[in-house]
Parts: sequence; structure tokens; C-alpha cells
Amino acid sequence: MDLQLKNKNALVTGSTKGIGYAIAQVLAQEEANVIVNGRSEKSTQAAAQSIGHGARGIAADVSTAQGCRELLDKAGQIDILVNNAGIFEPKEFTEIPDEDWERFYQVNVMSGVRLTRAVLPGMLQRNWGRILFISSESGVQIPSEMIHYGMTKAANISLVNGIARLTKGTHVTVNAILPGPTASEGVSQFVGELAAEANQSKEEFEEDFFNHARPTSLIQRFAEVEEVANTTAYYCSPLSSATNGAAIRVDGGVILGT
Repeated sequence: MDLQLKNKNALVTGSTKGIGYAIAQVLAQEEANVIVNGRSEKSTQAAAQSIGHGARGIAADVSTAQGCRELLDKAGQIDILVNNAGIFEPKEFTEIPDEDWERFYQVNVMSGVRLTRAVLPGMLQRNWGRILFISSESGVQIPSEMIHYGMTKAANISLVNGIARLTKGTHVTVNAILPGPTASEGVSQFVGELAAEANQSKEEFEEDFFNHARPTSLIQRFAEVEEVANTTAYYCSPLSSATNGAAIRVDGGVILGT
């Protein structure tokens, strides 16, 4: 299927690895002009080179206002913005200090706020654009083991709900993608460490995880980053024009209800 993305300028934050990298890769394969973003110049340029198809890298820390300004100054016109940059960390609620709440909020929420605030007026003026927030099923069913993370992902969904109202009657759309547990590099490494601590194989740990931590999962496995990326790419496309203000599940059936 041709997603009609040729020559669209797409910025994917946090795209040097994991879900962000996979999204950037699919968009580049669909002939969009992709901007890869990460904090490190070395990793950003390496990811862009690996993706190929004319992808270019811009290193900037989007958790800060200055970093967002630097990224936007170098990026030029943006037709597609994928707010993917994010962090996670399991931690007991009573042990989460104020500094962690602030750090998670700046990375997972304010990066998307600042970039969207900057690119939305141009999209509305040109009467076309796609803005995606990579939220999570954790924004709907807040995980007790990382409430601060779930809070930021719920904030992403709220942002989409509000910002989409500003696009009424235009060809600009704003949506949220809600991945479930996904085998990104960070998650796979974390799972490996936990499995080793529990003296289990990764396969045994995964089975135990879905039996106890995510028992509502229908696929009973971690999603692949490509599965999330393929869905995201469609909602970056002109073909998704009738979907706006939506929270789109790629959660493997973890979320109960419709």
C-alpha cells in the first residue's frame, strides 16, 4: 500500500532506537523526508545513516525548551510530527522523589507540548499536517509499579483530546498511539536483567509477566517495534484523514473494554 508520504517532512523525536527508530525507518521507506532525533550527535547520525533513504539526523535534548528550539531551527518545515521521546522506570510510588516526577514530565509531556505548539500554526496555515503522540496503554490502565510514567502517558491522551479540537474543519489531525508492552531495546534489556535476577530465561520471564503483570493481554507476548511503527505510519498518512482526536490502541488487547 502506498501511504502517499513522498516528500512529506517528518520529524520523529527519540528515534535513535526502539519504537522511534522503527517509525522513522517505515516513514523513510515510504519516501518521507525523515529527521531522526536523539540527544547524542554520534547516535543520531548513526541512526540516520542506518535508516538511509535520505534521512538526516539532528541531535537535541527535547526535554528542555532550548533543545526544542535548536531542533526546530534546524528542522525547517514539518508536515508530520511524531512525539515519541520518552522514558520509563519501574519504582515504588512512595520512593519516587519530586525530581523524578519533574524529569518524567519534561521528557514525556513537555517535549511534545513545545514541539506541537511550534509546528501546529504552520500546519493549519498550509491546511495539512499530522501530529502523533506515542502514549501507552499505561495511560489508560495506570501501572502500580510506575505511576509517574502512567501519569505522563495519560497526559499525552489529554493533550491529543484538546489539541485536536483546534484543527476542526481542516486537514490537520492529532492522534495518540497506545502501544502495549513492546520489545524495544530498552524493554528487552530491562527484561533480560530482571530475568537474570529471578534466575529465569527471558521466555520464562515473559510468560510469568503476562500471567501476572499483564494478564488481560490477548496476544500474550511483547509486541514487536515494527508492529507499532506500521500502525503509526498509517496515521501519519493522508489515508487516515477521517481519524482525529483518537487514542489508537496497539496494545495487544491489554486494555479492558472497547
